[in-house]
Formats: sequence, C-alpha cells, structure tokens
Amino acid sequence: MIKTAAHPLDHLVLPTRSLDAVRSRLASLGFVVAPTGIHPFGTENACVFFADGTYLEPLAIGNEQTADRAIGEGNVFVARDRAYRERLGEEGFSAVVLGTGNADADHRRFAEAGLSAGDMLGFSRAFTDANGKSDTASFKLAFAADNGASDAFLFACERVNAPKIDRTALQVHANGVTGIVEVIAVSDAPSAQIGLISIAADASAGDLGAADAVRLPNAILSVVTPGTYLQRFGMAAKPSSHLRFEAIVFSVRDKASVAQALAAGAVDHNMSGDDIVVPPARGQGAAFIFREIP
Repeated sequence: MIKTAAHPLDHLVLPTRSLDAVRSRLASLGFVVAPTGIHPFGTENACVFFADGTYLEPLAIGNEQTADRAIGEGNVFVARDRAYRERLGEEGFSAVVLGTGNADADHRRFAEAGLSAGDMLGFSRAFTDANGKSDTASFKLAFAADNGASDAFLFACERVNAPKIDRTALQVHANGVTGIVEVIAVSDAPSAQIGLISIAADASAGDLGAADAVRLPNAILSVVTPGTYLQRFGMAAKPSSHLRFEAIVFSVRDKASVAQALAAGAVDHNMSGDDIVVPPARGQGAAFIFREIP
C-alpha cells in the first residue's frame, strides 16, 4: 500500500477561563472571532478561522456539571482539558489537532504504539456563521499522549459532517493573517518528543526536519529547548521533561497590517528578527508570532 502524506494541521486548542476575555484580547490583535459554539459535554469555544483551512479553538467551561458528568463517562477531551487546567492554569495551549479521513485507523495506530490517550469521541454541534446561518458540524476524534503527561496532547479529527455555511467573512482579519505556518513546543529533550508527534501525524521519515521538527503538509511542528526558545523569541519557558506547546506562528502577507492592528489595539509586542512577537496574555494562552510570507 502506498502511504499518503502526513496528516495536516487542523486546529489548535487554547484553554481559557473566559470567552469574553478571548473576544476582547483577540479583537485587539486584529482577529475576527466566530460566534460561540456549544459542545454537548460542557465546554464551549469561540473559534478564529483562517483562509488556509486551519483555526484556533479557544476553549472554556460552559457548564461545570455537564463537564463533570462527561469526565465520569470517559470523555477524553474534557478530562484532558481539566488535567491541563489543574496543572498549568486556566489560560494556555493544550492540544494540536490533526486532520484525518479515518479516525478509527488513527485510534488503532495510537493503541498499537502505546500512545492512545483513551476512548474515541464522536459528537455533533451547531455551527453559526457571521450572518447567523446555522448548520450541524459532526466530528470523530482519536487521542494520543505520552503516558503520565498532562501538559499537552494531540488528536486526530475526522470531520464526519462539514457544515454548509460560508466562513469567508470569518476568515478576513484586520491583521492580515492568512493561516498557521508553524507550531512551537518546548521540552528539555526535544528529540524524545518527536516519536509521539510523528505517530500522531502518521508521518514518515521523509516528513522529519533536519532539527527536531515534523513537517506536516501545511505547517511545521517544532520542538525546542527552553534555552533555544528564549534565544529565538526572547520569552522564557519553564523546564519540562514532557511536551509543552508554547507558540503559534501565523502567516501574513504584509507585516505593516499587523503593526497597524497592534497599534490600534494598544498591544505590547517585540521583534525577533523579522518576526513580530506578542507574548501570552489573558484570553491569549500562547505566544503569537506573526511572520511575513510573500
């Protein structure tokens, strides 16, 4: 059988205490935020969609009792979210999500490799566009994580039913962001984390970068030491023997649009080479890095 390419980046999960704080913060950065999406297991989101098909999923707890019940029933998504919050706090970057056409096959691969984080999850939720039109989105998820690690996890997401709505208005941002080009994780031993990422992404040897990185069809997932992270971006990261997601690199056609949006929102930022770097803040659980891609 001929192996297809590694799974593409689908979206990123950013835990938060308040979706109102997310809307305020991300609007100040020049992003358009979608209407609130309600999950049937107690969580809710306020997504930011991009023209390249990827998106951010800021995630809050909408109903504690429903979330408690879901955890008791074995819902891995909610359980991992809670474990993350209990260890690292209410604001952060917990998961990288990879697109797949067969979540069942991914679950089997994760289990065979000893990296399954638990039972698969299937669910549906209403999705509403910028004009108020709604449809149903359905998903099937398969989870991967290192045993005993609660700082980060990955999962494969199969879109069983894509909502028939127009996302165009939600993908045009004042800061000019068109997509995600790199995800940066930190670990004291980066090379020890590549196996987990490779299996989660169904990557082959040819998908591995020269450094500690996995090349996805639409982005790069890099793992660096805290020292390298500080050197590259001027931000400190706590030591961790496991994987911890820290930063998101966005593609923009013109850095001037980013600078203008940040100035309008009175957002503090720094330069790292040609990159514009915005440190994490309330409502923004990861460092945001804006990179001009011609």
